[in-house]
Amino acid sequence: MAQGLPAAFVAGPDDRKPFRHHPHATAEHAALVQSRETGDSSLPIDGLQAEGKVKALPFAKSWVHMMAGGVGGMTAATLTAPLDVLKTRLQSDIYQAQLRAARLAKGQALAGLNPVRAALYHLTDTLEILGTVYRVEGSRALFKGLGPNLIGIVPARSINFFVYGNGKRVISEFWNHGQEAPWVHLLAGVAAGVATSTATNPIWMVKTRLQLDKNVSKRSGGTMQRQYRNSYDCVRQIIRDEGVRGLYKGLSASYLGVVESTLQWMLYEQFKASLARREERIQRIGRERTWWDHTVEWTGKAGAAGGAKLIAAVLAYPHEVARTRLRQVPTDGGRPKYTGLMHCFKLVWKEEGFIGLYGGLTPHLMRTVPSAAIMFGMYEGILRLFNTPA
Repeated sequence: MAQGLPAAFVAGPDDRKPFRHHPHATAEHAALVQSRETGDSSLPIDGLQAEGKVKALPFAKSWVHMMAGGVGGMTAATLTAPLDVLKTRLQSDIYQAQLRAARLAKGQALAGLNPVRAALYHLTDTLEILGTVYRVEGSRALFKGLGPNLIGIVPARSINFFVYGNGKRVISEFWNHGQEAPWVHLLAGVAAGVATSTATNPIWMVKTRLQLDKNVSKRSGGTMQRQYRNSYDCVRQIIRDEGVRGLYKGLSASYLGVVESTLQWMLYEQFKASLARREERIQRIGRERTWWDHTVEWTGKAGAAGGAKLIAAVLAYPHEVARTRLRQVPTDGGRPKYTGLMHCFKLVWKEEGFIGLYGGLTPHLMRTVPSAAIMFGMYEGILRLFNTPA
């Protein structure tokens, strides 16, 4: 039996009807099966594949999507780790309270600032806080939580790109006659987001706790101490104090974040389609390529990924704040401040207003936009290197 072929293309028990009827079956598919089963090398299968006459099978080279996503995610996470630490801290109500007190002492306020000045203020404030973390806690603090972050990034990106890349092809192949469409991208994006969030939530829980655990977070006998020594100790304390369910805090907010990842995938696909139409138009009219055409050819997909992430992140950012707050260490007495997703949104809105739902947005965008460009750029490059359909 031919390996890797859909059942519709596999020879049936009736020798008089070696191939069961399928609406998409072709002579080339029949030849492919016959060649593999009989060992007849005279059939021009390689030529047919080279000419694109044999349709790519749904799971052809599926492992490349997993590998490319993991490598791209690992590289992007390492390069942008300091901004990830800063973003997590700014999302926490612990650090927001400290910032409000510092601003009050300096007589600073965001009220009355126009959007441009407010954005500039956030940018300078972000860089100032980043410098303070370096001076007070040292350079290692800028990469705190990178270990579990990388442990999470590699499987998370691998799962996400694997499920999306192959899910998109399977859905279009069997449900839409091999044609991609926005609803195909939507379903594939949702499937990828749910699978990734469920599998990796405990890892992100540990990462968040370690990032919030500053060296100055706890006093004991006048000596500064950390609550968690390492990732293993963090997991042990969470299970001991909060049970196994404690590792899945913030999962509801992660599922809400599927909206962002799905929107990002859909926008990215639309931007890529626009780039493809642009390339076809240049080839059709046969005009000479300019320097801008070459620039778009080399950087277009990375720019598309960054632009898609920018739009999706701004629209869906409040779930990031909620997810971080739900994963915070419980207050004294072991009772968490936020008991659920909706309670978290309501309490943040009540105590901090609309701006509280966007705490840490500036460093988040500074990190995720270039991170997306790096990650998707590497992903597309590796797929091209292994001659794998995107």
